[in-house]
Amino acid sequence: MLTCIIRYHIDPTQKSAFHQYARTWGQAIPRCGADLIGYFAPHEGSSTRAYGIYSIPSLAEYERYRARLAADPLGRQNYEFAQREKFILREDRSWLTLASDPHADGTGERT
Repeated sequence: MLTCIIRYHIDPTQKSAFHQYARTWGQAIPRCGADLIGYFAPHEGSSTRAYGIYSIPSLAEYERYRARLAADPLGRQNYEFAQREKFILREDRSWLTLASDPHADGTGERT
């Protein structure tokens, strides 16, 4: 399993637009085949840093997911919304794999 972490640099005066963008991806991303962990907006500290995090089985599946997302009406609408409103100033993607597995279950037992 691969996890994509998207780091956004957003316009701090347009946090509500980012929230709308995040809620829309909350519908489109799972429908198109990725396991959405969530979108996270600034709360305390940095007012310009936000994240989107989702997992997908492989890079090959990511390519299929991206094609479905590009064809999805809600996905296209959300991309156009971000382009039009310009609340995202920069976006960077990192692909990670889980290194801490197996996790303890809270009793010290590994799961």
